[in-house]
Amino acid sequence: MPDNSVFTFKIGGEAGFGIMSAGLVFSKIAVRSGYYIFDYIEYPSIIRGGHNVMQVTVSSKPVCSQYSKTNFLVALNQETVDLHKHELVKGSGVLYDPENPYHYVHPKTIPKAAKKFPVPINKIAIEIGKSVIMRNTVALGASIGLLGGNIRYLKAIISESFAHKSDEVVKRNHLCAQAGYDYVLEHFAKDRRHILKPKKEVKKQIVITGNEAVSLGAIAGGMTFAAIYPMTPTSAILHNLAPLQQKYAFVYKQPEDEISAINMAIGASFAGARSMVATSGGGFSLMVEAYGLAGMTENPLVIIEGMRGSPATGLPTWTEQGDLRFVLHAHQGDFPRIVLAAGDVEEAFHLTLKAFNLADKYQTPVLLLVDEHLCESHMSISPFDYKYYKLNRGKFTTKKIKNYKRYKLASSGISERTIPGVGNFFVSNSDEHSEFGFSEESAKNRNEQMNKRMQKLITCEKEDMEDPKLYGPKDAKVTIVSWGSNKGAILDAINNFDNVNYLHLTWINPFPIKMVREVLERAKYLVNIECNYSAQMGGLIAEKTGIRILDNMLKFDGRPFYPEEITTKLNRVLRGV
Repeated sequence: MPDNSVFTFKIGGEAGFGIMSAGLVFSKIAVRSGYYIFDYIEYPSIIRGGHNVMQVTVSSKPVCSQYSKTNFLVALNQETVDLHKHELVKGSGVLYDPENPYHYVHPKTIPKAAKKFPVPINKIAIEIGKSVIMRNTVALGASIGLLGGNIRYLKAIISESFAHKSDEVVKRNHLCAQAGYDYVLEHFAKDRRHILKPKKEVKKQIVITGNEAVSLGAIAGGMTFAAIYPMTPTSAILHNLAPLQQKYAFVYKQPEDEISAINMAIGASFAGARSMVATSGGGFSLMVEAYGLAGMTENPLVIIEGMRGSPATGLPTWTEQGDLRFVLHAHQGDFPRIVLAAGDVEEAFHLTLKAFNLADKYQTPVLLLVDEHLCESHMSISPFDYKYYKLNRGKFTTKKIKNYKRYKLASSGISERTIPGVGNFFVSNSDEHSEFGFSEESAKNRNEQMNKRMQKLITCEKEDMEDPKLYGPKDAKVTIVSWGSNKGAILDAINNFDNVNYLHLTWINPFPIKMVREVLERAKYLVNIECNYSAQMGGLIAEKTGIRILDNMLKFDGRPFYPEEITTKLNRVLRGV
């Protein structure tokens, strides 16, 4: 594969065909062969059936997003061809089963620009594997054969994936993979391409989703308690954490609902645990009352909020970035909310680490925004390096203090924190309180305690807030501003330009006003890119800096941005600049 090119593999079929598993296996094969990948999943929010598809972008150079074109399509049913044939480019290929009576693919519906690869997938699965469920294994073997991959990598991953099953299951899957591989080499040898030809030098990489990165970040960050009620797109966080409790010495609790989850986490935090909850916008709606409680009682808490199409149930399995304003203003009144937003798996890991330290240091909720696209897409990266990280519990003590004041006034806004059982007696409730924690409604006390709490954001801004990162040349004709998982598509797009830069925001509250204003005032032309209807980040920037971005590129159909869309936008803007 040429170093500057990307290749998109896509496999689609009905739910239950093992589409997601097959796509992930393909991603791993590409990485073990020495390439970089980014994969993207689409599936409907229904209990059974529906069209599932997974695409894997492969490149010799790091790739950060999915592309809208398709170079190789594995169609396990007719619907896959119907829905994705417009994505096929000249010279592409389509692998399909011409004999399956239940999921017949009509060859005439495949575009002429694509090369047809008819393979009796169902027949091989039944004859060799003794089950139609192995059709995705046959399809993978055939795909590896056509794309020049090493069948040994596929067999090794099968062995790893089915290690918990019987030797007979592993053996049959190996035979099915080999049969698919041999079939295409026998019938289409002249059409074989070297897309997955193993490289001599293979960089060590992991293939990981945003959910997995958050889970690992929480463990590395010293989390000792998590309460998570399953809700797309963050459900996988609980699936990742639950089996690892004993190994990494933390407690995972499955609550009955989101309200219970956050109250359990606050209670655990009160007792001294490093606590976390994870949910989506709908689940966070139920947590809002307790969100403010943690702010008033000054309990550390990490909240992972996974955005999806809204409002109400909306688009449960599709992406969006519509919760920004919500999390900034959720709950009545003012209290110190620290809000971060991750743009890729690397940031998801490191910001989760930092969130635990920030929560402990400032004794307040820290909310990390992620989105469905980031949560469920895999990316290949080097293993996380977090040697820099040191667990910081802030002003936390288990020593007995004479005349202890839990909410003692402090210039930093941060009081000494302790836990029950060490002899420091205090009251913690949802009322406005004195330094000892007793309910106190005098104007003087109210002013003092409110100022103390809100001072935490000023201290955080001075001591911990990080500036956004500017990608590309300092001086450019066009400056893009964005946040969240749009990052990948933007970075892939601006690789094609030497006169475009990109300001990527990860700190939302406190907000890096100074640098943002400096970059935007220097910019010749501004484009704000967001996956929501109302340009929520653009509005926040105008509120904080006074600068209003007039050109907003917005998307809210549940799909992420593609680099091609952004490239088209930039070309159009540059022609007019």
